[in-house]
Amino acid sequence: MTIPTPATARTVALFCLAGALLIGGPLRARAHSSSGPSDRRLEAPHRLRCEYREAPLGMDVKKPRLSWAVGDTSRGAMQSAYQIQVAGSPKPLANGEADVWDSGKVESDQSIQVPYDGPALQSGERYWWRVRTWNEEGDASAWSDARWWEMGLLKESDWQANWISSPEPLPQRPEQFYEDDPAPLFRKGFSLEKQPERARLYVSGLGYYEARLNGEKVGERVLDPGWTSYDHRTYYSTYDVTGQLREGDNALGVMLGNGWYNPRPLQLFGQYNLRDHLTVGRPRLIAQLVVDYADGTREVIASGEDWQVGEGPIVRNGVYLGEHYDARKEQPGWARPGFEAEGWNDAVRAEATAQHLAWQPQPAIKVTKRLEPTSVTEVRPDTFVVDFGQNFAGWVKMRAPGGPRGTRINLFYGELLHTDGAKEGLVNGFTSVVGHIKERWGLSGGPGAPPTAWQEDTFILDGEGAQTFRPHFTFHGFRYAQVTGWPEDQPPPTKEDFTGLRLSADLDKTGSFASSSALFTKIQEMTEWTFLSNVFSIQSDCPHREKFAYGGDIVASAEAFLFNYGMGGFYTKTARDFAADQRPNGGMPETAPYNGIAVEGLGGGSGPVGWQLAHPSVQEKMWRFYGDRRLLEEQYAATKRTVEFLRARAGDDGLIEKGISDHASVDPKPVELTSAAFYYKHARLLAGFAERLGKADDAREYGALAEEIKAAFQERFFKPQTGAFGFHTQASQLFALDYGLVAPEQEQQALDMLLAGIEDVHGGHLSTGIFGTEMLFDVLRRQGHSEVAYDVATRRDYPGWGKMLDEGATTLWEFWRGGTGPSHNHPMFGSISEWFYRTLAGINPAPGAVGFDEIVIAPRPVGDLKHARGHYDSIRGEISSRWEKTGSENGDGGLTLDVTIPANATAEVRVPTLDREAPTVRESGTVLVRGGESAGSAEAVEFVRMGERGAAVFDVGAGQYRFSVE
Repeated sequence: MTIPTPATARTVALFCLAGALLIGGPLRARAHSSSGPSDRRLEAPHRLRCEYREAPLGMDVKKPRLSWAVGDTSRGAMQSAYQIQVAGSPKPLANGEADVWDSGKVESDQSIQVPYDGPALQSGERYWWRVRTWNEEGDASAWSDARWWEMGLLKESDWQANWISSPEPLPQRPEQFYEDDPAPLFRKGFSLEKQPERARLYVSGLGYYEARLNGEKVGERVLDPGWTSYDHRTYYSTYDVTGQLREGDNALGVMLGNGWYNPRPLQLFGQYNLRDHLTVGRPRLIAQLVVDYADGTREVIASGEDWQVGEGPIVRNGVYLGEHYDARKEQPGWARPGFEAEGWNDAVRAEATAQHLAWQPQPAIKVTKRLEPTSVTEVRPDTFVVDFGQNFAGWVKMRAPGGPRGTRINLFYGELLHTDGAKEGLVNGFTSVVGHIKERWGLSGGPGAPPTAWQEDTFILDGEGAQTFRPHFTFHGFRYAQVTGWPEDQPPPTKEDFTGLRLSADLDKTGSFASSSALFTKIQEMTEWTFLSNVFSIQSDCPHREKFAYGGDIVASAEAFLFNYGMGGFYTKTARDFAADQRPNGGMPETAPYNGIAVEGLGGGSGPVGWQLAHPSVQEKMWRFYGDRRLLEEQYAATKRTVEFLRARAGDDGLIEKGISDHASVDPKPVELTSAAFYYKHARLLAGFAERLGKADDAREYGALAEEIKAAFQERFFKPQTGAFGFHTQASQLFALDYGLVAPEQEQQALDMLLAGIEDVHGGHLSTGIFGTEMLFDVLRRQGHSEVAYDVATRRDYPGWGKMLDEGATTLWEFWRGGTGPSHNHPMFGSISEWFYRTLAGINPAPGAVGFDEIVIAPRPVGDLKHARGHYDSIRGEISSRWEKTGSENGDGGLTLDVTIPANATAEVRVPTLDREAPTVRESGTVLVRGGESAGSAEAVEFVRMGERGAAVFDVGAGQYRFSVE
């Protein structure tokens, strides 16, 4: 399906409407009135979004896309037309006017990703918008409440500010980066002759910044701006600071941290020095404060060489080795008016890192949850362990008592405790050692680096009484904090002295899942904690050891992320990050931003072929979940270059052999098979994108390439005598089945071999890793073997999620065995959450769906589950599915299934009949099926067939439904 643009909406809508009437399709069947519109007023549209945000501030999208959920709650509700009005303030809209743009009545069912099509938008202006819709009978809805978006600085000439920096040079020798280098403080005092009516601060600081106006922090963002390849794109943020300014004297202050722009030269894995691959330099700042007055005048305070710079109390900071905060070096009042900047220097001009500054499409990083410790235990003299009861990513906020000046309190972080020997009870930091720099492994971090790169923070008291500390420009992954150096003349620390601050992107929670299984409830909780530990401005593999956006981890877990959280803006950034660091030869990097890691890549800094798949994979998911055509258009050239790069590196048989394969699997990794399969997936995705974008020649060419790869794959890896692919691991069977690399006549044989691999070879356990685990549950769902998937998921021994939980895990491990070497906070095995939504709750986009316009509800009441429910707030509105067995404990009395389908969508509902040979199925009390045959009708519901897997299949329109099975 192609989403129509406004220019063609009327024609397309009329054609589609005519087609629907001719076909008489049950999904859109409504009682049409021959007398025209009724007097019924529909409920107003709701869930208005602009570029995936409710109220985006400082946006630079010149033709933003608008989406809404249709408010019509009647069954089968479909939008037939819409009208958008845009104004420069709410008042014209309240008066029924649009002084910027009025779309007029557009006959179209499009309610998502509708591009603004009015006059050119202006820098810094706020635009208010509202929408109303019409149903298929011609009834109009009420107008929605007005929402707004606000533009940022759209042109380079809008920036009067300059990049500035401290005059201090960078260290000359690697070991000097590990010495004190205070985070710079910048300030500018200014006077306003009038009370501002409106004020905006546009600001960016590399690597991170924290801004203050008149001594108060600006906004809730932390670790800002988001990490990018800074020479391609540098982000800025916009703040409404009207309430923080006053007539008279004011002061603007900004503190800078190193972030990813000035990392230490720590050699990760003993070989990767980030400074060799990232855009790096002395921290720098650009800030522009725009003040508007009621009389129409404007004043601009812009960063430049007239700003002052001094040294702050953060004497060391880095994303890996933590932060040292020396309270003795605090400069009270530095961001307030009247501060005497004695000993400060003039700022110096700095070069821009990128050609232009850009709006951040991803949500801000914020403190999204506060955790109170479950215990504080003195395990040794002067050694206390704070247990937060939960592994997470973020900071510890500590209230330190008064103590002697110069007292150093150290916080040492880890995911585990030592359980025996001389260190029993102490924090075990080995699962979260930065970059694998472990002295016991013989890996060196380079000159000046610590022998073992622990996660630590240090706070130095000023002797002036109680103080509260928290980091500013670092973050850690941990459950435990080990505290040493507590002042001896003070009472020992208590739980009230510590607060855990979870940091994450401030994502909308779009999904939920629950069931009668306590195990599944805990796995889902564990998955959500893991996911939120690994979404800052990138989706990371772990929040401690590497903190990188590895492509393979994104491929494996993106679908689960999308069900649980609103990822539209976030994955837009992900696609752009990979494209920005596309290698000169056309290959995609293993991680983005690129940092030099290219394990088993294909040359020139390109990553392994499966990790390169992140770029097209997120585009495909953005299309299915959000109908994002613009991203496909924007990224098409980069996607095509990647496939051409891969084609040039294929062997004589047309396949690619090199790669990492199914990382963290139990079985040996079928490297050659998976690399060939990944290559096929690249070509198949590109062919699909070309078809959607109307590039017929490319669609044919890359479709043919995919078929050539498929034929070569089958010839090389398929064993017709057994049905095995490769050397018959679960992963090798799954890659063939999941990617469609199996000929129809081979499919059952290949599936039988997979099932044998699960039951006979591994005793009912999985043996898969990062990719195969997601594939396992999806293939078993599609092939009708959800009972097998249930048995795998409920195993309490190795390998499985139950083992993690039984050993005290609160987040997901990287490896099934756990231990003290790998990470204990890794999202990749969170792909099981996708199975919860798609199989147990049964919420699925239909094949070919665009932004969930077509839905399949197909719950599977497997095992001893008594009930399950899931909901997903799609871009069109809420989708929900809730089933429960009735009668006796085993559901002998039947089953109820409650379903919600949003307006402007249709669904196929597969009602489980619990293997009854001649079931009776009712909808809201009306018998629709008796003895397996059609026996009645209900509004917007049509019985289609009895499914081959114990389900009665119905086509339904939008609305709420209650099915019951007897």
